[in-house]
Amino acid sequence: MSSRNYSKTDQIVECANNALLTLFARPEGGRPSPGLALDEPSLNQAERKQSASLMRVNHTGEVCAQALYQGQALTAKLPEVREEMETAAVEEIDHLNWCNQRLAQLDSRPSYLNPFFYAGSFALGAIAGAISDRISLGFVAATEDQVCQHLESHLGRLPEADTKSRAIVAQMHEDEARHQSAALAAGGIEFPEPVKKLMTKISLLMTETTSRI
Repeated sequence: MSSRNYSKTDQIVECANNALLTLFARPEGGRPSPGLALDEPSLNQAERKQSASLMRVNHTGEVCAQALYQGQALTAKLPEVREEMETAAVEEIDHLNWCNQRLAQLDSRPSYLNPFFYAGSFALGAIAGAISDRISLGFVAATEDQVCQHLESHLGRLPEADTKSRAIVAQMHEDEARHQSAALAAGGIEFPEPVKKLMTKISLLMTETTSRI
């Protein structure tokens, strides 16, 4: 549903529906998982635990991405910016589903903290969009930069034998880098280093908690 054709009340209802789908169901995506065609690797207990921990973090990151884009789309002022947010949110659904599937394959689960991170990310996105579209797009670019750094780190920490998880993370990294470039090209401002450092500290808090809880 495009927010360009609906009232603000309709958009709020849609946001609530998207939150429920993201947190408690599996929204329909478009692309199959990059690891689908790969055989399930033989992992020992420690390797499975490591992969599950990292994929749980990645899943929470995608939950936050959904919330961020939905919040920004709700308050974006220009239709083209709103459409950019909605398109990015749809693409992020693929990542959400891939991580969900991989966690199930690893006999693990998403983080119990996802509802809290969703609420916080939605609020941040809505505030950024309300301030200005340029700041909103800049926030997307800065966030995607943080995500790319995390994904690069995870590629270095995932067990070499876990080719399925590695294929998923590699494709996610490629997509997130594209989202970052698109946000800047659409007019997003480059955030100053102090703001980026603060965002890094917040993201580290998220990764440390969701890797275990």
